[in-house]
Amino acid sequence: MRIDAKHWLVVLGLACTLCACNQPNASSAQQLQVTEQTDPTAVSNASIEQAFTAKLSDVQVTGTGVIVKLLPDDNKGAKHQKFLVKINAKQTLLFAHNIDIAPRVPVQVGDTISFNGEYVYNPKGGVIHWTHHAPRADHEAGWVMHNNQKYQ
Repeated sequence: MRIDAKHWLVVLGLACTLCACNQPNASSAQQLQVTEQTDPTAVSNASIEQAFTAKLSDVQVTGTGVIVKLLPDDNKGAKHQKFLVKINAKQTLLFAHNIDIAPRVPVQVGDTISFNGEYVYNPKGGVIHWTHHAPRADHEAGWVMHNNQKYQ
């Protein structure tokens, strides 16, 4: 089977057109980069999702999510405020925020938070703790950001 020059030119022209359509122009790429750098709420949950998939624990993570349920405080030993946060369509995290060390976060169902803490795997989605400062400087400090206020 022999393809003549006319067919090659048509194929080459289509290929060039498709490549040109998929390339972002410099201004849109630059604009995306500026948005990513200046938007403080642009937090990725990728590290949490990867830790869950790999069943990892004791991983320091940063993320964002929506409060879906408030739970009673855990008053055994150090007091912990507990609540559930949905970070994607398939994963919910249990938060154990130490209120003996850090102030209570005034969250309500439907509120969005960002956070930094230690992830511990469990099959239900995982637990986030160490969302507070480290009084003895023996652990990376964590935090919960709610309504532009950091609780740690």
